[in-house]
Amino acid sequence: MAKKTAKKSIQPRRKASPSHRTPAARGSRAKRKASAKATRLKEPKARVRADVKTAHGALPQWTTAEVEEAFRRFAAANPTPRGELQHINPFTLLVAVVLSAQATDAGVNKATPALFALADTPEKMVALGEARVRELIKTIGLYRTKAKNVIALSEKLIAEHGGKVSHDRDALEALPGVGRKTANVVLNIAFGEPTIAVDTHIFRVGNRTGLATGKTPLEVEMKLMEVVPMRYRLHAHHWLILHGRYVCTARRPLCEKCLIADLCKWPAKTVNAPAV
Repeated sequence: MAKKTAKKSIQPRRKASPSHRTPAARGSRAKRKASAKATRLKEPKARVRADVKTAHGALPQWTTAEVEEAFRRFAAANPTPRGELQHINPFTLLVAVVLSAQATDAGVNKATPALFALADTPEKMVALGEARVRELIKTIGLYRTKAKNVIALSEKLIAEHGGKVSHDRDALEALPGVGRKTANVVLNIAFGEPTIAVDTHIFRVGNRTGLATGKTPLEVEMKLMEVVPMRYRLHAHHWLILHGRYVCTARRPLCEKCLIADLCKWPAKTVNAPAV
């Protein structure tokens, strides 16, 4: 007679609960979650609302210690920042900055080598003529008006300044196509003046972070001149432009790469520690 075999009861395998995981596994998972949360930016609508709030000067003012720390970090990361517009001398710098209005530095740098190879002085630029200048810079936005201004400012430099770029703000701003921002760039780069030229990037960074709020570029410039320590002022212009161009960008700020994330007052940021 066949022996009966006892059937083994098969119990369903239970899923390991969080309490069954090892401490190391739990710690690793927590770190991943924290990291993901830290680098997740708020939705576009929330970012727009936050930027609208910053534009009205509603952010808390930075303390003197916070401003000092921000520029200490910028200086440590990039001790000798440089402007990205290619130029040969003060005159070509002036022309490059005039051409960069409502255009990118990269776009200007593609057009100016051929132009400056032919005309690196006001006299040569006038001899080249407006039509030829226009042809050489036609890849740059508003090139017709800019070509006209380049010839006109060259003529004025010859007639009133002996063909030299003046080391004087009023004289610079009196040139065709030259405004306060352009004059500040020339004074800073060509003559080593501790000026701060507020372009769209610096205007955004100043307002978004709360470092220097203002409704106009001039207001932001005056605030920066007030709060930036003198020992950092010569390079402040470059540090802030580079920060706005490559980190604190308009559409999607890279808060996870920001050196001053813990100091920033922007309501839409999610990173509360500086990038390592």
